[in-house]
Amino acid sequence: MREALFYTKNKDKTVDCSLCNHLCHIKDGANGVCNVRVNKGGSLFSLNYGKVVAANVDPIEKKPLFHFLPGSKSYSIACVGCNFQCGFCQNWQISQAKIAKDMNLFEYKLIPEKIVKEALANKCPSISYTYTEPTIYFEFALDTARLAKEKGLLNVFVTNGYMGEEPIRAVKPYLDAANVDLKSFSDDFYRKICKASLKPVLDNIILMKKLGIWVEVTTLVIPGKNDSKKELKGIAQFIASVDSSMPWHISRFHPDFEFGEIPTTSMDSLLLAYDAAKTAGLKYVYVGNVYSDYEDTVCPGCGKVLIKRIGFSSESDSLKKGKCVHCNTRIEGVWE
Repeated sequence: MREALFYTKNKDKTVDCSLCNHLCHIKDGANGVCNVRVNKGGSLFSLNYGKVVAANVDPIEKKPLFHFLPGSKSYSIACVGCNFQCGFCQNWQISQAKIAKDMNLFEYKLIPEKIVKEALANKCPSISYTYTEPTIYFEFALDTARLAKEKGLLNVFVTNGYMGEEPIRAVKPYLDAANVDLKSFSDDFYRKICKASLKPVLDNIILMKKLGIWVEVTTLVIPGKNDSKKELKGIAQFIASVDSSMPWHISRFHPDFEFGEIPTTSMDSLLLAYDAAKTAGLKYVYVGNVYSDYEDTVCPGCGKVLIKRIGFSSESDSLKKGKCVHCNTRIEGVWE
């Protein structure tokens, strides 16, 4: 175990955790909502520090990040746990700590130095903290990100965006990009399905953008749950209000976990979201989990395809130093 960051001790041996916006008040011997932070004798400890359940070399496009070192590989790691309880989670075997414990998932010990060494050996210019929720293994992610930055590597969070403001500011010097999963534009959806709330996620997208972290947003469109025209329009308008150049990934739902009876998202629903995004003025809109031309990066100036994508592979000969070679329009992102 490792003593946790971002909590306060109380005289009655309870603690108040401020790592995320659940703001758990935890009695002695109890866990927080994430089930990987425990109060022992009035001190809070992380149970999953360095206990890695996944370590892979992934295309950066898998995060998904389309405007961040396209075509590169990212060394991707995860520890067990999440502070959400989404019934549609596609990584539920490792994101839900109680389920993972019951399954006796194999966890192997890795130290930050080993992860950085593996990233360098595999010629990955970045490390991604992904698959589960990096917030709940924040201490481990922070130590790794700090060392990675010293070695010239970049760092990426793939996150539900529910962390507290203080942790965001603490990781900011080392965090280069984040893909934030904006699951819905309905607080009712967040409360009923994710056991969380919407406003902190919106606030954190705004904050990360202000801090200079490159942000892309993903929304999994689930039939009958978050796919109304009003809601999709609301998401598009919110992103545009923050920054019209912030990429929005509209992702197709496939039945999984507790949502096994819900059908796959129709292309009509995905294009409804796409049209809402374009109407709101978003420059870069992508439709994912489906093979189509809607994953290509198109120049907002001249309409030429700058990056062609098929699956997780990409190719480009029309984007040089962040500009369109055809019309010299600047394309927002992190290209080098």
